[in-house]
Amino acid sequence: MAYLISIDQGTTSSRATLYGPQGEALATASAPLTQHYPEPGWVEHDPEEILEGQLSCLREVLACAAERGASVAGIGITNQRETTLIWERETGRPLHRAIVWQDRRTADVTQRMKGEGLEAEVRERTGLLLDPYFSATKIAWILDEAGLRERAARGEICFGTVDSWLIYRLTGGKRHVTDITNASRTMLFNIKTLEWDDELLRIFGVPRAILPEVRMSAGSFGETSAELLGCRIPITGAAGDQQAALFGQACFAPGMAKATFGTGAFVVMNCGERPGSGEGVLSTIAWQLPGEAVQYALEGSIFIAGAAVQWLEEGLGLIGGAAEVEGLAGSVADSGGVYFVPALSGLGTPYWDPYARGVIAGLTRGSGKAHLARAALDAIAFQTVDAIRAMECAGGIALSELRVDGGATRNNLLLEIQAGLLGVPVLRPRCTESTSLGAAFLAGIGAGVLDKERIGKSWSLDRRFEPSLLPERRAEMYRGWQKCVQLSLGWAK
Repeated sequence: MAYLISIDQGTTSSRATLYGPQGEALATASAPLTQHYPEPGWVEHDPEEILEGQLSCLREVLACAAERGASVAGIGITNQRETTLIWERETGRPLHRAIVWQDRRTADVTQRMKGEGLEAEVRERTGLLLDPYFSATKIAWILDEAGLRERAARGEICFGTVDSWLIYRLTGGKRHVTDITNASRTMLFNIKTLEWDDELLRIFGVPRAILPEVRMSAGSFGETSAELLGCRIPITGAAGDQQAALFGQACFAPGMAKATFGTGAFVVMNCGERPGSGEGVLSTIAWQLPGEAVQYALEGSIFIAGAAVQWLEEGLGLIGGAAEVEGLAGSVADSGGVYFVPALSGLGTPYWDPYARGVIAGLTRGSGKAHLARAALDAIAFQTVDAIRAMECAGGIALSELRVDGGATRNNLLLEIQAGLLGVPVLRPRCTESTSLGAAFLAGIGAGVLDKERIGKSWSLDRRFEPSLLPERRAEMYRGWQKCVQLSLGWAK
């Protein structure tokens, strides 16, 4: 493996990491990213701050490479998906703040479209639910609110997700491109024909002239401008963050899955060369590599995971920090019949209920804060089970193991609970920065210095958590969870 750099542009920070010939992380730089909330439910980023933060990080890790006398074979980009940017084609000047994936300003538009019976057609073409989460309605909103319709029709402006924005600016405006995984999250890309879809463009009112060229996830995306970084480095890989994490976990075979535990959680399962379809799960493109067929994935979104523990700290004052929850929850054998559904911002997969609200049930005089802490960890695991069961039904594939990453995987008790409730082993790798590593791996393939066989062999286990619950006990606990979820659904209607 040659030296590679990954760009990991997230919702709250920008990062870059230099990887050495053995796949080891040699240097990492990060920069915070300001969140803008102009109105309730609106979330925006400054596109120039995204770029400048990323340039600062790149320069720092390139300096480390120079100190080692290392030549960088390629840069891989991974990014927050669905976030929408519009800029001037000639100058690269942003024409509006980026509208972030979390933003809900177009909820009324998607509700109206659902009422018009459009969701089935949109889902058939894109694999996605009709929701403001995705890019399509965000694009139309900016074009209308900023008065850009005429300029868009003339091809004077560009749309892109964050990967496309960074590539455009890093190449000095020479490449307006995106990768196939990010395209599949816009709600404008047909995941079966693998093209921008004319009917979807008509439905959402988006002109074709503003769209980037779609490329596979590993290959040539252009070269960085020497004026920006002092050298030309090929950009050879790109993928949305969850797809990059799936690739970084070496989940190359159908039925292999990963869960990323952070503030929320994302569960993604490889389903091979055909898109899966099922109630409550999203179908998306996993990646496309040179000489290979497109690989598809099923995805489940969990809105509240680590944030449930954060609420125990900040909302209830039960713990002094997230690190304390493992000890507190581990001081009792189980939750004592207490269930906590952390629907603090609705429920995601497989319920997709924005009106769900948090519920704590099963309390007795013997219940204490340790039981609630345990119930919070149970809740993270139960939500993961919900997502995986829906995926197994949609893909017709039984999960044999779950690979995990993200900050919450430092909690051994959480992973023990997860294995027990899921009924399959949970595997924590030595490198839990799977998103960044996946981007580097894709860059390595695009640069011709890596292949999937070498990547698969490089995956290294830190610890394997085996299921410890008897099947009867597992089923009993899951029935209690489902009963509590029913109390949560539709609460705010």
